[in-house]
Amino acid sequence: MKKLLFTIFFAALAVQHMNGQKLILPTPSTLPNKAQEKQIARKYGMFIHFGINTFHNEEWTDGSKPAASYCPTNVDAEQWIKTAKNAGMKYVILITKHHEGFCLWDSQYTEYDVASSGNKTNVVEEVAKACKKYDIGLGLYYSLWDRKVNGDVKDQSQDAAYNEYMIKQLKELIKIAQKHTKIVEFWFDGGWVKQNYRWPVMDIYQTIKSKEPECQIGINWSIGSPENADAHPVLPENQKAGYPIRYFPSDFRLGDPYLPADNDPKIFTHDGKDYYMPWESTVCISQRWFYNTEDNTFKSIDELEKLYKQCTKNDNILILNCPPDREGKIRTQDINILKELRKRVNP
Repeated sequence: MKKLLFTIFFAALAVQHMNGQKLILPTPSTLPNKAQEKQIARKYGMFIHFGINTFHNEEWTDGSKPAASYCPTNVDAEQWIKTAKNAGMKYVILITKHHEGFCLWDSQYTEYDVASSGNKTNVVEEVAKACKKYDIGLGLYYSLWDRKVNGDVKDQSQDAAYNEYMIKQLKELIKIAQKHTKIVEFWFDGGWVKQNYRWPVMDIYQTIKSKEPECQIGINWSIGSPENADAHPVLPENQKAGYPIRYFPSDFRLGDPYLPADNDPKIFTHDGKDYYMPWESTVCISQRWFYNTEDNTFKSIDELEKLYKQCTKNDNILILNCPPDREGKIRTQDINILKELRKRVNP
């Protein structure tokens, strides 16, 4: 893998040697580094849950739904990103692959993707293009848990091959996105189905940071307990300064859909060193992550205003989920709510 020199970037990343290889690691600090400051300044963004689940009224499918059942009549990525821009959001996080393993790009490593579906649009690329056009940051969600490719998570003999599969797919995503724009964030999910040491967290971090040095990387349920660094879940209200980082290295904390505590701690530890990690909240504007024909109850403007204030104080971040429908468009009610919310909070 081609190595880049990061000395001219920022002191937040330390290049160390281990087993003869250079590793890119966060620099221990009790203050945010420059890349974290940029993430904190973004403050407010949109989660975009869209995929095969959209067409089955289910939040988590298991990889058995046929690829052809993903069949949006349109993929209006420009409408999605324009909606985020008009809402005052600074970036979006697109679901590229959820737990069932269906990929929103044409991956050479699986046939369970848009190329085998009822709409072959490379959604990742279209969103990247729109982010460039509207000057919105691009974030990518990728589920570590893949029920299609690695269904038997108890079988550790599958780990090496599956970990290689993930790294190859992450390289594909980075290549697609970088044709058009920078990636500001990678959001990883599903780690709780295996022990933390079975995930290639170090390889993931190196793969991304070697190509996107300022990209912020987070893994859901980021913090363990003093008794067990892999404890799950440790709710934000129970997190205390000095608690261990469950997935090291990573740059910020996640634990959806929970909100940060008042004056939440920011300093967490790994190998006796302290690291600053802000909290990013992910919340649904209605009730479901993916579009669902029965999801017709939306949060009120008053409730969303309170959520915004709670989630963005103390240098934290709010990501509000607005799922596109089966026509590949964000719902009209989402758009209207976002416009009204912007008047209230002035992000």
